[in-house]
This record gives sequence, structure tokens and C-alpha cells, in this order.
Amino acid sequence: MFVLANFIGALTIVIQWALTIYLYVIIARAVISWVNPDPYNPIVQFLHRATDPVLYQIRKRVPMMGGVDISPIIAIMIIFFLQAFLVATLGEIAARLGAAANTRPF
Repeated sequence: MFVLANFIGALTIVIQWALTIYLYVIIARAVISWVNPDPYNPIVQFLHRATDPVLYQIRKRVPMMGGVDISPIIAIMIIFFLQAFLVATLGEIAARLGAAANTRPF
């Protein structure tokens, strides 16, 4: 059981880091949208390629609010929810599996 607990614990850390990095990518995308970025800049192209699939799905479901795109805000709220719910739940599962593995007399 301790192997499964360690695997879930490691998975929890990886998911937490991935969500945090993606959060910063979305924030960077939102910040560069305030200026007129060069569309041929590799950084701008990366930000668009990395965030367009998620933001497009949100834009399909949420209408524009007076010409303001709120899809990055919704994406950030979804990331916060996943960090608070999914990561915390996986961490708790790993902790309980680890505690259960430590209580067995072998």
C-alpha cells in the first residue's frame, strides 16, 4: 500500500505544479493581450498555442461581457477549484493510504 500512497502523493505534487504553471501561462496571455504583441514572436505563439484550447472551450459556453473577454478569469477560477478540490483530495487519499500502510503489523 505504501507504493500506491507514494505514487498518489507524487501525482498530487505533479498536478499541483502543472496547474500552477498553467495559471501563470494564462496570466501571461491575459497581460500580453493588453498590448499589441507581435504575432510572429515565439513567446506569443507559445502562449496562444498553450491557452487557446482551454480558452476556446470557455468562450463557446460563456458570452462576451460588453466586449470584454472573461474566459481567462473563468479559467483561473477553474484552476483554483482544481487546486483546492482535486489536489487536496489526492493528498488526503495519499496520506490515508500511507497511514494505513504504517499501521499494519508485518
